[in-house]
Amino acid sequence: MPLDYPIEETTLPNGLRVVVSEDHAAPVVAVNLWVGVGSRHEQQGRTGFAHLFEHLMFQGSRNVASGEHFSALMGAGGRLNATTWFDRTNYFETLPSSALDLALWLEADRHGYLLDAVNQENLDNQRDVVKEEKRQRYDNQPYGEALHHLYASVFPVGHPYHHPTIGSMEDLDAATVEDVHAFFRRYYHPGNTVLTLCGDVSPDDGFAAAERYFGPLTPGADVPPASTPPLAPGEASRVEVDQEVPAPRLYLGFRLPQDHTTDFDAASLAMEILGGTAISRLEKRLVRGREIATFASSAALGLADGVSLGFLAAQPVDGVSLDELEDAVVAELEDLAATGPTDVEMQAASAQNEREWLSTLGDVEHRADQIGRLTTLYADPGGINTYLDRLDALSADHVQEAARAWLRPEHRAVVAYAGGQA
Repeated sequence: MPLDYPIEETTLPNGLRVVVSEDHAAPVVAVNLWVGVGSRHEQQGRTGFAHLFEHLMFQGSRNVASGEHFSALMGAGGRLNATTWFDRTNYFETLPSSALDLALWLEADRHGYLLDAVNQENLDNQRDVVKEEKRQRYDNQPYGEALHHLYASVFPVGHPYHHPTIGSMEDLDAATVEDVHAFFRRYYHPGNTVLTLCGDVSPDDGFAAAERYFGPLTPGADVPPASTPPLAPGEASRVEVDQEVPAPRLYLGFRLPQDHTTDFDAASLAMEILGGTAISRLEKRLVRGREIATFASSAALGLADGVSLGFLAAQPVDGVSLDELEDAVVAELEDLAATGPTDVEMQAASAQNEREWLSTLGDVEHRADQIGRLTTLYADPGGINTYLDRLDALSADHVQEAARAWLRPEHRAVVAYAGGQA
């Protein structure tokens, strides 16, 4: 039975896109703003700005003191946070529907008037916060920079996805207040933002509230659409990481097609069949069968600008070398390309996708996030209702063709942690 979540959308005169998905199952509403700026929009020498603003947006604005955004919404019974990624930055809260006006007033104030509070003191303070985050999450964590090495290996120098979202600390140190003001004015404006309201609010009331609080904000200049040429499958590369870690570990990365395409869906399904389900090939054959790995998994990261990322991770048992484990993983890649998935594997992947997607949409907070993603990146808010249909239309031949095209061993980027006790 096709999904039929209600979707209503409008665009305010200043360019803000507003999407409402009405759901009165509980007296709560999810407020989700996707801003079309992520690390791929940053210029060389100015990396880390998108993530920096995720922090600065909670440090006060024209009519809101530093920290008051959190305290006001939590005091009204809400929960909130923000995240940054290659393609976007998003800000979100879920709260009683009676507090919707408060949430929209706070969001509009910082989206329109943040720069009143972005001074040298706030910039210095948040730079230090980002540096500490980098130390805790990446520098001082075993395997903490594995994906960063993969990004740099899979995507060439100068490509928008080559550098990690956290950015360069040297670039942040060199940034001036004028630099960050210019970045905000370029990207933080109604025409580059999608506001999604999901839950206990009607479309008419949601649109009226959005107009009331965001309508007075000044339109900004149009942000040019993504124009990076698609990347073909890459050449083989290898990075040996010299870090003390609990055990040796292997990462393999591959370029995949752009997200929200049939080719990406097929490649993503191939990654699931390899290492993303309970009966995946890597799990059955390397972990439980030959018992040469303590774990082996794979995933696809869908990206919007011409290319995506697929990666596998595996850790050998004691006495098995990384070379032996890599050879075994390569054999599984070759086998999937040669034989394609079985009916059982297709059914298992389909069942897992359906369970995960329905679980996501059952929560207004995550449903709002998916609507924001599909609207911001693909102008397709109704895609929440058609995603499973797209996956169901894929055949085993589609998956096999994707494996042949994108998961060939000669295209792999390898990041190897040889070990050494941490």
